[in-house]
Amino acid sequence: MGQPHFVVFANEKGGTGKSTTAVHTAVALAASGHRVGALDLDSRQRTLTRYLENRAATIRRLEADLPQPAFEVLDDHSEAGLDAAIGRLSQLADVIVIDTPGRDDPIARAAILKADTLVTPMNDSFVDLDLIGQVHPDNYKITKPSFYAELIWNSRTQRAKVTGKSVDWVVLRNRLQHIASHNLQRVGAALDELARRVGFRVIPGLGERVIYRELFPKGLTLLDLAELGEVGIGHITARQELREMIAGLGIPGSGEDEQKVAVAG
Repeated sequence: MGQPHFVVFANEKGGTGKSTTAVHTAVALAASGHRVGALDLDSRQRTLTRYLENRAATIRRLEADLPQPAFEVLDDHSEAGLDAAIGRLSQLADVIVIDTPGRDDPIARAAILKADTLVTPMNDSFVDLDLIGQVHPDNYKITKPSFYAELIWNSRTQRAKVTGKSVDWVVLRNRLQHIASHNLQRVGAALDELARRVGFRVIPGLGERVIYRELFPKGLTLLDLAELGEVGIGHITARQELREMIAGLGIPGSGEDEQKVAVAG
């Protein structure tokens, strides 16, 4: 078997919807035909793990045929432990989704070095933008990249030297407002400027919707609701958000199978 494609969700700031987005990505890729492994590096909070454990329980309870990634939580926080966990999941998966803690962490940095697709979720605010770029207080222009952007730049450079492979860095704008505002436009303009300077792509992520929090106890995603006959009119837009986000990530091998994701909804 070939090397899996690694999708690493990383952001040192908490509260950006990182784990929720990672779970939805893993399940959506599994629904599109990929063999997916999910690795939770946060053995304290275990959000991704709890979500997928809840999902496994729902599948058993309802006897439902729902796509389910293989998953595990990293208990051995060493590089050897990380490599061992990846080795186990690699036997089962052609895509491995890694959810890192919302803090600076040596093992998170090691995981970033393995990323083929690096995803940095952020809320649509200057508070979150400050993690990757500082802005002028009057004109909101980027004054300089921040420490995290420099960290990612160095990691990408190191990976390119070692493997000869490039890293697709994607900044995901979660909790986008659904109406136009000056803040929306200013954050968008600053991100576009920073993207040109640092070298990442910007795509829309998941909106601020109660449904994402309500699905956690059952471990379900929006793609499962049609299968279970629970789709309401209010879910249609959110489901389309998810499809567009997965398409925007551009995971290799997903092109033809994206139709399966559409059908699933």
